[in-house]
Amino acid sequence: MNNLNARISIVIVTRNRIQNLFHTLNQLYTLPERPPIIVVDNGSSDGTSEEVRMHYPETTVISLSKNLGPAGRNFGVQHTDCPYVAFSDDDSWWAPGSLTKAIDLFDSYPKLALIASRIFVGQEQRLDPICQKMSDGKLPVTPDYPGFPILGFIACGSIVRRSAYLAMGGFESRFGIGGEENLLAMDLAAHGWHLAYIEDIISYHYPSPIRNCNDRRRNEVRNTLWTAWLRRPISIALFKTLSLLKPALYDPSTRDGLFDALKKLDWVIRSRQLIPKHVELALRILENGSK
Repeated sequence: MNNLNARISIVIVTRNRIQNLFHTLNQLYTLPERPPIIVVDNGSSDGTSEEVRMHYPETTVISLSKNLGPAGRNFGVQHTDCPYVAFSDDDSWWAPGSLTKAIDLFDSYPKLALIASRIFVGQEQRLDPICQKMSDGKLPVTPDYPGFPILGFIACGSIVRRSAYLAMGGFESRFGIGGEENLLAMDLAAHGWHLAYIEDIISYHYPSPIRNCNDRRRNEVRNTLWTAWLRRPISIALFKTLSLLKPALYDPSTRDGLFDALKKLDWVIRSRQLIPKHVELALRILENGSK
């Protein structure tokens, strides 16, 4: 049974990976925090919603009629009343005690909007290389906030302050899977929120073999361009666009991503809103590798 006084809940997005999901739910239901768990079914055709309701009746299931990708999380966050929300995919879960640590940090730092965890990958429990990048100290650490300041994260290993997440609109529904986190990170920072990588908050990710790498690369290219043109100076957006032209000559996924980006050019132009100079400066520090 879920903890009725819970201050943190878990939102999982899934699609047609019922066995992975069952394994993840088994892991999450052993957590000492006993968080409420919300499964958002992104239009599965394998009976995911029905199976979860049957085998895990304590789980809240939100069934969507189509695949919204990462934006499906928005429905889960809207549904919960908990002030903090941890994200899992159907192939990732949280270490015991990590959610309690996150609650304490959010309570202590009212401007902390997002915590990125230390992610161990696979049975070998290899440190995700993104975590090493987040802890390399390129952005100055401040005593006013915990951990390492960041401007990017991995969604399935992150925890958010619900109010900040919803104020930003959550994940952009047009993005799909592949770099969707970057736009949200920029917007949170632009509105004065802090994002931190906390090494003693731990999650595990056992990537499912059921994934389309070509589609993901295509989305990453498109989303990189959209994010640049939506939020960054024209010089940066042009540079990122031009840098993809040569790879597009021989890589179909890159080429398709470029074409996909162009299809929504009118939306990008209408929605363009530059991030503040201090956020742009921080991004350049991260990209150029120097303070």
